[in-house]
Amino acid sequence: QVQLVESGGGLVQPGGSLRLSCAASGFAFSMYAMSWYRQAPGKERELVARISNLRGSTNYADSVKGRFTISRDNAKNTVYLQMNSLTPDDTAVYYCNVRLLARDYWGQGTQVTVSS
Repeated sequence: QVQLVESGGGLVQPGGSLRLSCAASGFAFSMYAMSWYRQAPGKERELVARISNLRGSTNYADSVKGRFTISRDNAKNTVYLQMNSLTPDDTAVYYCNVRLLARDYWGQGTQVTVSS
């Protein structure tokens, strides 16, 4: 079955960095686009970044452009989100996502808290 397991969240001071990882299994990872979403308390889940399958083309939310970088390692079935220059507004639960045959699959999420 499809499994997405996120890791790498935690508490970081403003201006700091974190790298999130999402280990995928149960599907042909290299053939599918992968995405990171986040959901802050009281807000809707929003798309943060997406990376295409083979070419690795990327798209970012305006709020994270120039600070976050999504990447993938198809040999390891893993997608990453490098987050730099973090601000308190980046505080949220971050979720890994893949859409297979019009169905969305999600990981359990990893908490990112940016606070001094």
